[in-house]
Amino acid sequence: MKLKWESISTLHQNVFLVKVLAAVFITGLAFRFYAVRFGQVSVNEISDPQISPPSVIISENEDLLPIDIEVEKCDLFTGKWIRDPLGPIYTNGSCGVVVDSHQNCITNGRPDSGFLYWKWKPNDCSLPRFDALRFLQLMRNKSWAFIGDSISRNHVESLLCMLSTVEKPVEVYHDEEYRSKRWLFPLHNLTISNIWSPFLVKAAIFEDSSGVSSAAVQLHLDILDNTWTDLFPSIDFAIISSGEWFLKTAVYHENATLVGCHGCPQSSNITDLGFDYAYNTSLRHVMDFIARSNTKGMIFFRTSIPDHFENGEWHNGGTCKKTEPVNEDEVEMKVLNKILRDVEISQFERVVTEMGQEAGHFKLLDFAGMLLTRPDGHPGPYREFRPFDKDKNAKVQNDCLHWCLPGPIDYLNDVILEIIVNG
Repeated sequence: MKLKWESISTLHQNVFLVKVLAAVFITGLAFRFYAVRFGQVSVNEISDPQISPPSVIISENEDLLPIDIEVEKCDLFTGKWIRDPLGPIYTNGSCGVVVDSHQNCITNGRPDSGFLYWKWKPNDCSLPRFDALRFLQLMRNKSWAFIGDSISRNHVESLLCMLSTVEKPVEVYHDEEYRSKRWLFPLHNLTISNIWSPFLVKAAIFEDSSGVSSAAVQLHLDILDNTWTDLFPSIDFAIISSGEWFLKTAVYHENATLVGCHGCPQSSNITDLGFDYAYNTSLRHVMDFIARSNTKGMIFFRTSIPDHFENGEWHNGGTCKKTEPVNEDEVEMKVLNKILRDVEISQFERVVTEMGQEAGHFKLLDFAGMLLTRPDGHPGPYREFRPFDKDKNAKVQNDCLHWCLPGPIDYLNDVILEIIVNG
């Protein structure tokens, strides 16, 4: 009888011990969840007294996925902008001379900072925050090229600023006009180039540094610009884009013959073919070149990005005064931007169909809808340094085409990294 009682007593002690261990384990898990959920801080965040988050209440469920979503079918380009208390991973002061002064909005005196505290949220999946260290590690011994116009320059500066939170780039090349540049990240042997080629085809451009033209552009629609084609075989990753420059007055040539124009005076007796003809013809040759190149690198074509000029355009008083994102039903893409995008989508789909299985390395970046709802992200009058210091009512040229740095354009890099990592 005594032996039986001792066995039962031992059993009770063992059960009690198991319960204690289970309680400790559950408590530990709960503490770990609390620390990760509410206490995580990015090592890349840089505080700046000029940039402070707005006082808003963030919904805890706003960044969660609906339970019926299949993540593997995610469309990274369809979503909405939601509040982000963390803000950008770099500041107006942390990037140095990499940023073009026209896009350094906070330094130039832009008084509001709320536009910095929004992030892109795809409808069907979560989008990880850009990880500069991971990008650099993945791109060790690789080469990148951003090929296009000033929006490409704006984009490459955004990426450089984000990566500079881990390693500072070194400028190793620039052309005579400082429009094409190349940077090196020595610790990772990564090169990133900005190749100036606004038309992607051969062009004679007659304008000064302020963008004022003295004569019509001479465009050779069937001859690609060797500024980028000569470098193309050596590139591991490229983002190619164009668009806005085709709206300029231009004379068109094909097969070394003048064939038409856009915006030319009637007295010239040249047929006005329209900018869409030139853009469609040029992109057809660009896409065909990419298809024939047999490159092993990953090539992106980025659709043109809409501007947000209101009550005018660049040179006639257009402005952009909004200070936060708008809903889709509050904004409509301009007709000219629609035409450019339609040409881009059509040519991309054509060449991908013709390439078949070989098209796996050629991808489309359609950020038009994503950035259409961010009229607040432009420099506006703050493309110049403190434009209203001398006169609060001064008439100042606004920039409603390019993007503040930091700003909404940074989230293009979040999407691109996710595509590279997860396809």
